[in-house]
Amino acid sequence: MTEAALAAAPVRAAAPPLALLDDPLELRGFTSFSADAAGRQVAESSLALGGLHCGSCAGLIEQALRNVPGVLSASVNAAAQRATVRWDTGRTRASDLVGAVQRAGYTAAPDTAAGARAQRQAERRSATWRLFVAAFCSMQIMMMAAPAYFAGPGELAPDLKQLLDWASWLLTLPVLWFSARPFFSGAWRALRQGRIGMDLPVSIGVAVAFVASSGAAFQPGGVFGHEVYFDSIAMFISFLLGGRWLEMAARHRAAEQLETTLGQLPASVLRVRADGSTETVSAQRVAPGDVLRVPAGQAFAADGVLTRGSTQADEALLSGESRPVPKQPGDAVVAGSLNLQAPVEMQVQRVGADTRHEAIVALMRQALSQRPTLARAADRWAGPFLGVVLLLAAGAPLAWWFIEPERAVWVAVSVLIVTCPCALSLAAPSAVLAATGALARRGVLMRRLDALETLAGVQQLFVDKTGTLTEGQLRCSAVHWLPAASGVGPADALQQRAASLAGWSSHPLARALAADAQAGQAVAFDWQAIEEQPGRGLQARDEQGRTWRLGSQAFVCAAEPGPVAGSSRAPAGPQVWLGCEGSALACFVLAEQLRPGTAEAVRQLQAEGVRLTLLSGDSPERAAALAARLKLDGAHGGLQPQDKLTLLRQAQQRGQRVAMLGDGINDAPVLAQADVSLAMGEGALVTRSHADAVVVSNRLADVADARRLSQRMLRVVRQNMAWAAAYNAACVPLALAGLLPPWASGLGMAISSLVVIGNSLRLARHSSRQV
Repeated sequence: MTEAALAAAPVRAAAPPLALLDDPLELRGFTSFSADAAGRQVAESSLALGGLHCGSCAGLIEQALRNVPGVLSASVNAAAQRATVRWDTGRTRASDLVGAVQRAGYTAAPDTAAGARAQRQAERRSATWRLFVAAFCSMQIMMMAAPAYFAGPGELAPDLKQLLDWASWLLTLPVLWFSARPFFSGAWRALRQGRIGMDLPVSIGVAVAFVASSGAAFQPGGVFGHEVYFDSIAMFISFLLGGRWLEMAARHRAAEQLETTLGQLPASVLRVRADGSTETVSAQRVAPGDVLRVPAGQAFAADGVLTRGSTQADEALLSGESRPVPKQPGDAVVAGSLNLQAPVEMQVQRVGADTRHEAIVALMRQALSQRPTLARAADRWAGPFLGVVLLLAAGAPLAWWFIEPERAVWVAVSVLIVTCPCALSLAAPSAVLAATGALARRGVLMRRLDALETLAGVQQLFVDKTGTLTEGQLRCSAVHWLPAASGVGPADALQQRAASLAGWSSHPLARALAADAQAGQAVAFDWQAIEEQPGRGLQARDEQGRTWRLGSQAFVCAAEPGPVAGSSRAPAGPQVWLGCEGSALACFVLAEQLRPGTAEAVRQLQAEGVRLTLLSGDSPERAAALAARLKLDGAHGGLQPQDKLTLLRQAQQRGQRVAMLGDGINDAPVLAQADVSLAMGEGALVTRSHADAVVVSNRLADVADARRLSQRMLRVVRQNMAWAAAYNAACVPLALAGLLPPWASGLGMAISSLVVIGNSLRLARHSSRQV
């Protein structure tokens, strides 16, 4: 089969009109629906925001959304610029939510890849123009101010000095009206909400400096003296806008990396008609049962099964697995994975919110819309700090009025600018966001951001067995051939015959044996008179009329077979015997296979002081055997969910910080009780819904990496807060003493925020395996 690859053309998408947001098909792209206890339909929408500059902006947007009738809850993450809103579909609409954000002075668009890209492009364009105007005017104002700086006493005529001041005043107007507008509008929005935002001291400082400079320019020697600060105003705004531009660029890079991590579904697909022809339809129109043709290089648009063709799929964005996964007809494919090799056809099984891709996207949206405890703590400190700043800014000029009146305004402006707590507000959110993105690239998705702080201090990790430490499927671990086998046929042919006969049974041991037959190497056998005896095994006749049996030793062996060849004792583990005409030929030993890297991850966690205890519903003997194999610190088998819960609570009562890693439905109560809970990505839906994080990579090693990265994140947060405190401790006295001009204050504040952002981005640049 050969198909031309679908040419991929870049699509530039803009935010849709408000009325279009209420279209059910469009709404499904960024909204999920459920019913509450009262039976009403509740929607949860994710919005991409724009225009946020500090932590207080998040509170303003949350308040604006909550004021919309029908909104049940709203959560905004300023660092990620995301909002999650739960609303009553009978009382409001999605367009009302976006309209409320826009009326509050910000921008909003559906949180889809196209909408978010358009939002970022518009924000980047606006920020670049504001910075350009401020920087260009600053250079011109500095040229006007240069004669006053370099001229000696009496060398600059007063009328020429006043003319230069007037020119500087004129050039400052576009800086204030256009470039500084975000500061003034942010301060005004905060005041309307009855709050003190971080833009307030900046706006007051700029306004006071401009008023004082204007008075000095138009009435030299009057109440405002003769000193003007137009150059300081323009430079300060340029420095601050430059810092915010770099911060925005870092945030956009993180968002783009996250979009890449989550993958992107195609906007249109090729649907195969009943007559074999194809039609191009919107991916939103795909339904279960449809057959899609997927060209090489395109992402799968839905979950389903391959029906035609062979290829390799890149599932790294969904599972963290970097190696391409071979796909044959009958294999499952997941939405968001990339078809790498050849055109194929698939039958759709799950679409939209039911796909694994959308489940991962929903988890990340939920996490990015949260405000972690560390960020809320920083916001609580920022509020009182701003109050103290305003008091200092009011007291400092009064003191300087009696010392050196002409410098009073200069000192007030410097104090207001240098103490703006932008760095303090960014200390925690920037680090948490960077760590969350790094974990997502490793295959660990955080549902609750606060869990990162808890995970760093975990002392006891309880783990489930089947599906967590092991793959949950039995595999043939050893084959013991008996002497009679040599007279029947070669070993490979006998093993294929055993797998073929096992395929006629639904017993778990038979299914495991049949699954071990290599794809493409299975041999067709003409079995007749097939009969299965429950609890014993299968019996059938081959083309030569010989009777074969597959099952328990007592069923297969007409007589005692004697010792197993090559072994002095009975093989350990579940066994499946193969016999012909009453003679035992082989014993297949089955065992659960450890997930790759499990043993190494156990050793890493134990080396870091974490105790690992196995909690399993399997028999105590098998649980103890696996614990001994992995050298775990403890094992408990034969447990009911309540038993697991009791053991976990006992550990918590001893003062230990406890984590739980599981995958089954019976693990849900224990996950809910644990201090931090993790669910395997292949686990039950109810288990994932109770977990703080989902390990979509299904690797225990990534849990160990997540713990180390969370510890490093806490160190980065402490470093950021220490830097913010040290910066203010050093610069505030200098500003109060009149040793720090306004332009230097603006430069220092911008550098302080950039240091915090750059320090946090170290978490995103290094994979969690390198921490």
